[in-house]
Amino acid sequence: MNKSGVGVGSASIVLVFAVLCLTVFSLITYVVAGNDKALIDAKVGLVTGYYKADTQAEQILAELLAADTVPGRILDVDINTRFDEYLDMETTYFFCYVSDIKALYVRLAIHDDSYDILSWRMYDTDDWVFDGSMNVWPGG
Repeated sequence: MNKSGVGVGSASIVLVFAVLCLTVFSLITYVVAGNDKALIDAKVGLVTGYYKADTQAEQILAELLAADTVPGRILDVDINTRFDEYLDMETTYFFCYVSDIKALYVRLAIHDDSYDILSWRMYDTDDWVFDGSMNVWPGG
């Protein structure tokens, strides 16, 4: 008997290999999509927190302008003042928290009926701590 062509065994191997490749690619796609969703959720939380802090800072700014003197606390936020030697004037600053590790820092120079925004930025409030516990091969 003379056999020619592709046998059933080789076709089965190709089919199993194709199914295995598709399974691996679908698993990788699923994991990447889950990671992207977690990243997007974190970004949405940060942006939402920023706009809430920005709204709170605007409300505090409006109350500061309406007040005769700078109060120590507005909307459960501590209002601080300090003398800036470079500007040669008193400045007011406060923090509105965006998340556990970020805050909106606002620094103002308040005049009689106006103000100058000296700083309106988001800062990290978490302290960075060096972790030297990882043993790295020194080379050589």
